[in-house]
Amino acid sequence: MTDKQVTGQGPEAGFRHLSKCCPAVRDGPALKEPPVEMSAAERFIHEAMEVIIDEAVKKATDVQEKVCEWQSPEKLRELLDLELKDGGESDSKILQHCKNAIRYSVKTSHPRFFNQLFAGLEPYSMVASFITEAVKTSLYTYEVAPVFTLMEDAVLKKMMELIGWDEGGDGIFNPGGSMSNMYAVNLARYRFCPDIKEVGLYNAPRLVMFTSQEGHYSISKAAALLGLGTKNVYAVPSDDRGKMIPSALEEKIELARSEGAVPFFVNATAGTTVFGAFDPVDEIADICERHSLWLHVDACWGGAALVSNQHKHLLKGIHRADSVAWNPHKMLMACLQCSAFLIKDKTSLLQRCHSAKASYLFQQDKFYDVSYDTGDKSVQCSRKPDAFKFWLMWKALGSSELERRVDRALAMARYLAQTFKKREGFHLLMEPEYSNVCFWYVPPALRGLPDGPELWRKLHTVAPVIKERMMKTGSMMIGYQTHGDKPNFFRMVVINPQVSKQDLDFVLDEIHSLGKDLR
Repeated sequence: MTDKQVTGQGPEAGFRHLSKCCPAVRDGPALKEPPVEMSAAERFIHEAMEVIIDEAVKKATDVQEKVCEWQSPEKLRELLDLELKDGGESDSKILQHCKNAIRYSVKTSHPRFFNQLFAGLEPYSMVASFITEAVKTSLYTYEVAPVFTLMEDAVLKKMMELIGWDEGGDGIFNPGGSMSNMYAVNLARYRFCPDIKEVGLYNAPRLVMFTSQEGHYSISKAAALLGLGTKNVYAVPSDDRGKMIPSALEEKIELARSEGAVPFFVNATAGTTVFGAFDPVDEIADICERHSLWLHVDACWGGAALVSNQHKHLLKGIHRADSVAWNPHKMLMACLQCSAFLIKDKTSLLQRCHSAKASYLFQQDKFYDVSYDTGDKSVQCSRKPDAFKFWLMWKALGSSELERRVDRALAMARYLAQTFKKREGFHLLMEPEYSNVCFWYVPPALRGLPDGPELWRKLHTVAPVIKERMMKTGSMMIGYQTHGDKPNFFRMVVINPQVSKQDLDFVLDEIHSLGKDLR
């Protein structure tokens, strides 16, 4: 309905009519209050930064300090004073809350933190994080984030070079590798069935996708979220080292087609979560080409090997992928979160798939080149400028230092594996291919037992008890899990360049000290 239809007059009268319909604003006392005084805010920030340097940098990276100060949820709830009240508290109390938040958090920058696929303190990336929070912008249009828009573009182009896409491509930083994998599934589906964006799944074929049994669970989550269904994710068998078996992939594709399904997507993994295994991308790419399937490589963990001349062979064939997920916040140590999704396509597929053309953001008659407004490529609206955290550290360190970091981490993992072989009671599951080192610790009381159900049953209880003890002493932090029919084992991940051989030797001594009484 037009303004003229509403008012019986032209647009100008319509605007006057609308203004008359608006309720009067009661100013009240709010407008009489003075603006916020920034000198107090600046003083508090200075004081808080001193706390951060002392507690979250110096102490958190000191090998003599604890990795964590474990408290039960009930006790921690009391210690933190979590209640939010009507009245505010003094800056001194707020600074104490800051100290407590750091004190009772796990120190992932500690040299003896080996629990996750991220670790260590990266000073340049940390400073970049401070800057992005201080500038407080969102990466959707060039007009509101000009610097970070160009930096994201520069970082993505450099990452594409390392992948081997000489002619470039497209991409975007987003909150985590799981989101990157979801982007890949959605783009592949859109390319295969573009009508789904507008008409939905109605009358769509039964689309199915494939990933190895060692692939990340985010692939199944993407299937659930996008309405494809987790039962339409075919798990492809892996070999003893955790690598997808190409012939098994071919068999699964033929099986799916015989069941009336329509294959459209294959996920290969470069660096699996548990074993750090690399799927044979080149052979998988051959299969995808034969069957016209989208090939995505989840290199969230293993992508860092691309910066190393010594180890980039692990991702041989990745240049043939249609899309790649790569998390610089893992092995390369950028501050969380820093996750890139990259695609070889240069036809604006990313934008066409996700664009909603919001007129209040993406006006086409702006005074600058609107191709720099990247926000319509994303499923988000607000988006943090995470690429800056990678850009600044890359500028500071250079590619050569990033390469040294990767080479050193893998060398330390090999040193650890060799040390296990010399120590009684420690047994590797397999030689590490990356920096994941998986092993069992067998206490003295169990060493005389023959291989069999009794040993496996008792061994299954060892890792959880040692993990509890190490957490409560705060001496170190290492993950454990079961896998298939294997009893619980430790998965230790070496990343932090601050880690020394002495730290790795300490791990073996401490595990034995914590578990030698178990039976």
